[in-house]
Amino acid sequence: MKLSNIDERNLKKGKPEKVEGRATIDILDVLSEEGISIQDLVDTAFEMYIPHPGLETRKKAEYLFKRELKYALSDPNLCILIYSGILLEREGRAGNLPNISKSSYEKDMSFIIADEVLGTSIATYIGGSKGAFEFVRYDKQKPGILSNLGPFIDDVIGGLIGGVSSSMYSRGLAEFETKDWKTGEIL
Repeated sequence: MKLSNIDERNLKKGKPEKVEGRATIDILDVLSEEGISIQDLVDTAFEMYIPHPGLETRKKAEYLFKRELKYALSDPNLCILIYSGILLEREGRAGNLPNISKSSYEKDMSFIIADEVLGTSIATYIGGSKGAFEFVRYDKQKPGILSNLGPFIDDVIGGLIGGVSSSMYSRGLAEFETKDWKTGEIL
Protein backbone atom coordinates (compact mmCIF):
# COMPACT_ATOMS: atom_id res chain seq x y z
CA MET A 1 0.00 0.00 0.00
CA LYS A 2 1.32 3.44 -0.94
CA LEU A 3 1.04 6.35 1.47
CA SER A 4 -0.64 8.39 -1.24
CA ASN A 5 -3.49 5.84 -1.33
CA ILE A 6 -4.29 6.16 2.37
CA ASP A 7 -7.41 8.13 3.20
CA GLU A 8 -6.38 10.09 6.28
CA ARG A 9 -10.00 10.73 7.30
CA ASN A 10 -10.59 6.99 7.78
CA LEU A 11 -7.38 6.60 9.79
CA LYS A 12 -8.49 9.26 12.24
CA LYS A 13 -12.10 8.12 12.60
CA GLY A 14 -13.08 7.86 16.22
CA LYS A 15 -9.91 9.60 17.45
CA PRO A 16 -10.27 12.73 19.59
CA GLU A 17 -9.75 16.01 17.79
CA LYS A 18 -8.86 17.98 20.92
CA VAL A 19 -6.10 17.52 23.46
CA GLU A 20 -7.38 15.60 26.44
CA GLY A 21 -6.06 15.99 29.98
CA ARG A 22 -2.94 17.80 31.10
CA ALA A 23 0.56 16.85 30.09
CA THR A 24 2.57 15.23 32.86
CA ILE A 25 5.96 16.38 31.55
CA ASP A 26 6.88 19.91 30.45
CA ILE A 27 9.67 20.19 27.89
CA LEU A 28 11.21 23.09 29.84
CA ASP A 29 11.56 20.77 32.85
CA VAL A 30 13.20 18.13 30.64
CA LEU A 31 15.62 20.73 29.25
CA SER A 32 16.35 21.88 32.80
CA GLU A 33 17.25 18.29 33.74
CA GLU A 34 19.82 18.47 30.95
CA GLY A 35 21.19 21.72 32.39
CA ILE A 36 19.58 23.96 29.75
CA SER A 37 17.61 27.02 30.83
CA ILE A 38 15.63 29.56 28.84
CA GLN A 39 18.37 32.07 29.62
CA ASP A 40 20.95 29.66 28.15
CA LEU A 41 18.89 29.54 24.94
CA VAL A 42 18.59 33.33 24.84
CA ASP A 43 22.29 33.91 25.57
CA THR A 44 23.33 31.41 22.90
CA ALA A 45 20.96 32.89 20.32
CA PHE A 46 22.22 36.39 20.97
CA GLU A 47 25.87 35.56 20.50
CA MET A 48 24.96 35.69 16.81
CA TYR A 49 22.36 38.49 17.00
CA ILE A 50 22.34 40.97 14.14
CA PRO A 51 20.12 44.08 14.47
CA HIS A 52 17.39 44.26 11.79
CA PRO A 53 14.39 46.50 11.16
CA GLY A 54 11.92 45.59 13.87
CA LEU A 55 14.75 44.21 16.02
CA GLU A 56 16.91 47.28 16.35
CA THR A 57 17.80 46.74 20.00
CA ARG A 58 18.86 43.64 21.86
CA LYS A 59 16.15 44.29 24.46
CA LYS A 60 13.41 44.27 21.82
CA ALA A 61 14.94 41.27 20.06
CA GLU A 62 15.16 39.30 23.33
CA TYR A 63 11.51 40.03 24.04
CA LEU A 64 10.55 38.76 20.56
CA PHE A 65 12.85 35.72 20.86
CA LYS A 66 11.27 34.71 24.16
CA ARG A 67 7.79 35.25 22.71
CA GLU A 68 8.60 33.09 19.67
CA LEU A 69 10.21 30.45 21.90
CA LYS A 70 7.12 30.28 24.10
CA TYR A 71 4.93 30.00 21.03
CA ALA A 72 7.11 27.27 19.48
CA LEU A 73 7.24 25.24 22.70
CA SER A 74 3.46 25.29 22.95
CA ASP A 75 3.41 22.84 20.02
CA PRO A 76 3.38 19.24 21.29
CA ASN A 77 4.84 17.96 18.00
CA LEU A 78 7.89 20.17 18.40
CA CYS A 79 8.26 19.15 22.03
CA ILE A 80 8.21 15.49 21.02
CA LEU A 81 10.94 16.11 18.42
CA ILE A 82 13.06 17.84 21.07
CA TYR A 83 12.35 15.08 23.56
CA SER A 84 13.37 12.41 21.06
CA GLY A 85 16.75 14.11 20.67
CA ILE A 86 17.17 14.26 24.44
CA LEU A 87 16.35 10.56 24.74
CA LEU A 88 18.87 9.77 21.98
CA GLU A 89 21.47 11.80 23.86
CA ARG A 90 20.76 9.93 27.09
CA GLU A 91 20.94 6.56 25.35
CA GLY A 92 24.16 7.59 23.61
CA ARG A 93 25.78 8.54 26.92
CA ALA A 94 24.76 5.15 28.27
CA GLY A 95 26.14 3.36 25.19
CA ASN A 96 22.70 2.05 24.21
CA LEU A 97 22.25 3.38 20.68
CA PRO A 98 21.64 0.61 18.13
CA ASN A 99 24.50 -0.10 15.72
CA ILE A 100 26.68 2.69 17.15
CA SER A 101 29.46 2.11 19.64
CA LYS A 102 29.68 4.39 22.66
CA SER A 103 33.06 5.54 21.33
CA SER A 104 31.56 6.55 17.95
CA TYR A 105 28.79 8.42 19.75
CA GLU A 106 31.25 10.27 22.00
CA LYS A 107 33.41 11.31 19.05
CA ASP A 108 30.37 12.53 17.06
CA MET A 109 31.61 10.61 14.04
CA SER A 110 30.81 12.22 10.69
CA PHE A 111 28.97 9.12 9.44
CA ILE A 112 26.33 9.69 12.14
CA ILE A 113 23.96 12.21 10.58
CA ALA A 114 20.76 11.46 12.49
CA ASP A 115 21.60 14.34 14.84
CA GLU A 116 21.89 16.76 11.91
CA VAL A 117 18.64 15.47 10.42
CA LEU A 118 16.87 16.00 13.73
CA GLY A 119 18.29 19.52 14.16
CA THR A 120 17.36 20.46 10.59
CA SER A 121 13.87 19.00 11.06
CA ILE A 122 13.29 21.03 14.21
CA ALA A 123 14.55 24.26 12.62
CA THR A 124 12.52 23.69 9.45
CA TYR A 125 9.41 22.78 11.43
CA ILE A 126 9.60 26.10 13.27
CA GLY A 127 10.95 28.47 10.65
CA GLY A 128 10.86 26.79 7.25
CA SER A 129 13.87 27.21 4.97
CA LYS A 130 14.97 30.29 6.89
CA GLY A 131 15.00 28.20 10.06
CA ALA A 132 17.14 25.55 8.37
CA PHE A 133 19.57 28.24 7.23
CA GLU A 134 19.80 29.63 10.77
CA PHE A 135 20.38 26.10 12.12
CA VAL A 136 23.39 25.71 9.81
CA ARG A 137 24.81 29.02 11.11
CA TYR A 138 24.46 27.91 14.72
CA ASP A 139 25.66 24.38 14.00
CA LYS A 140 28.87 25.63 12.37
CA GLN A 141 29.69 28.30 14.97
CA LYS A 142 28.54 26.36 18.10
CA PRO A 143 28.09 29.52 20.21
CA GLY A 144 27.22 29.49 23.91
CA ILE A 145 25.93 26.25 25.36
CA LEU A 146 26.05 24.49 21.98
CA SER A 147 29.80 23.99 22.38
CA ASN A 148 29.27 22.13 25.66
CA LEU A 149 26.41 19.82 24.67
CA GLY A 150 26.58 16.25 23.40
CA PRO A 151 26.31 15.19 19.75
CA PHE A 152 22.52 14.87 19.58
CA ILE A 153 21.39 17.58 21.93
CA ASP A 154 23.65 20.26 20.43
CA ASP A 155 21.86 19.84 17.11
CA VAL A 156 18.43 19.67 18.74
CA ILE A 157 19.08 22.91 20.64
CA GLY A 158 20.77 24.47 17.59
CA GLY A 159 17.67 23.61 15.55
CA LEU A 160 15.40 25.09 18.21
CA ILE A 161 17.43 28.30 18.43
CA GLY A 162 17.80 28.55 14.64
CA GLY A 163 14.09 28.05 14.03
CA VAL A 164 13.02 30.45 16.77
CA SER A 165 15.60 33.05 15.64
CA SER A 166 14.35 32.94 12.06
CA SER A 167 10.76 33.36 13.29
CA MET A 168 11.87 36.24 15.50
CA TYR A 169 13.52 38.03 12.58
CA SER A 170 10.62 37.38 10.19
CA ARG A 171 7.90 38.37 12.64
CA GLY A 172 9.88 41.38 13.89
CA LEU A 173 10.22 42.64 10.32
CA ALA A 174 6.55 41.99 9.56
CA GLU A 175 5.46 43.88 12.68
CA PHE A 176 7.86 46.71 11.84
CA GLU A 177 6.44 47.03 8.34
CA THR A 178 2.81 47.09 9.50
CA LYS A 179 3.20 49.62 12.29
CA ASP A 180 4.01 53.30 12.40
CA TRP A 181 6.61 53.19 15.17
CA LYS A 182 6.28 56.92 15.89
CA THR A 183 2.52 56.82 16.52
CA GLY A 184 2.02 53.10 17.24
CA GLU A 185 -0.77 52.97 14.65
CA ILE A 186 -1.26 49.93 12.44
CA LEU A 187 -0.73 50.85 8.77
